[in-house]
Amino acid sequence: MVRDKLGKVLIMNRDPLFFIINLIPYLAEGLLVTLQVSVLSFCFGLGLAALLTLMRVFGSAPLRWISRTYVEAFRGTPTLVQLLLIYFGLPSVGVKFDPLTAAIIALSLNSAAYQAEILRSAIKAIPETQYLSAESLGMSTFQIYRHVILPQALRTAIPALVNEIVTLVKESSLASVIGVVELTRRGEYMVAYTFRALEVYIAVALVYLVVCLAMSQLSKVIEAKFRIPGYERGRI
Repeated sequence: MVRDKLGKVLIMNRDPLFFIINLIPYLAEGLLVTLQVSVLSFCFGLGLAALLTLMRVFGSAPLRWISRTYVEAFRGTPTLVQLLLIYFGLPSVGVKFDPLTAAIIALSLNSAAYQAEILRSAIKAIPETQYLSAESLGMSTFQIYRHVILPQALRTAIPALVNEIVTLVKESSLASVIGVVELTRRGEYMVAYTFRALEVYIAVALVYLVVCLAMSQLSKVIEAKFRIPGYERGRI
């Protein structure tokens, strides 16, 4: 109903700027769904990534193989294919999800592979001298990683992790393919109603741009707050 009323107003006015400005509030409702999918996918992905990283760094040979295979499989196949497999493929074996749940599951599984590599790389980036120094103080392996390695690794990984959630915001647009009414899907509805694809997709792109830029700026604030004094400067 809201779309119909708004569509009539927009169709009657041919000014592109008027069209885009008045379309933004309608798209913003879809943005809430986009952010929901992105944040939940990031959080679930981070939990799985932590497990994969533990398996890769501390696990036995079979666990390392499982973790590495998972990462390569999800990084080596398109996210869209993974989404379609979960939503359209799994029902054939009796597993069915609604569109929103399927989107969150697919993006979570995909993001976990990338976040696992981010965490693993951050751990490996800590100089070996840190480990040796802690070991010389009589700390156990668990204590070394708990109190020395992991705190530094997490702070080092912050920029890459924020970049991953920005990527998820953009990739959440794939959920429109299976019927999730997020930002892109709302844009598609309005294109079908007004037949003004150029203005609609410019408005959609602007919303994505503003959100991603805001997240990038937030990343700089968080990175500055948790920066290890002198560490990054030395690496540059």
